[in-house]
Amino acid sequence: MATVDVSQFLSQPAESLMIAADNVACVHVDHTLEHALLVLTHSGYSAIPVLDGRGTVRGLIHTNLVINTVARLDGYAMDTLSERTVGAVMNDRVPTLKRSEPLLRALELAINHPFICVVEEDERLAGLITRKALLGKLYQFVRERGGR
Repeated sequence: MATVDVSQFLSQPAESLMIAADNVACVHVDHTLEHALLVLTHSGYSAIPVLDGRGTVRGLIHTNLVINTVARLDGYAMDTLSERTVGAVMNDRVPTLKRSEPLLRALELAINHPFICVVEEDERLAGLITRKALLGKLYQFVRERGGR
């Protein structure tokens, strides 16, 4: 294998670590919170992307957001899950990067986020990159260069 220096490693396109959008659990802005909770529960993830009808990334929905929406002082109003939409409660601050952005940018975003949405030029979801994949790639790079 050819020797790759640190700057070459960090400048390679982050999309090489991307999970394609077809394999990403997500919901649409107009889905109910009941549907979102089912997707979150069945996928095993605590947060997933929220898309609009075009497949554009609009936000993130977290299990905690859903639960906090139905929490009351006297218990949970679970019956309201079918009355509210994902778009009404989602977090609209989404870490994104374009396919061609460097691995360094993905690492920067992964400091504060467990995954980063990779988007096309028109902001449609192309896939996502997990912090785990990034750390695995970095670990492999260091180990191949004699890191202990």
